Amino acid sequence: MKNRIRELRLQRSWSQQQLAERLGVSRQTVHALESGKYDPSLPLAFRIARTFGLSIEQVFQPDDE
Repeated sequence: MKNRIRELRLQRSWSQQQLAERLGVSRQTVHALESGKYDPSLPLAFRIARTFGLSIEQVFQPDDE
């Protein structure tokens, strides 16, 4: 699954630590999400999308698209 987390975080000038605090996860989790090494649970995906004020589809895309 592809995601735009890094792009969206940088647009807001947030560090990985700042985003992690907003999401209630570790900085290492944010790093793993951004690098594609970790796919979030559905509740976390919703939290990520809400944090950026977007829909899940605007943040995450299947690999085949």
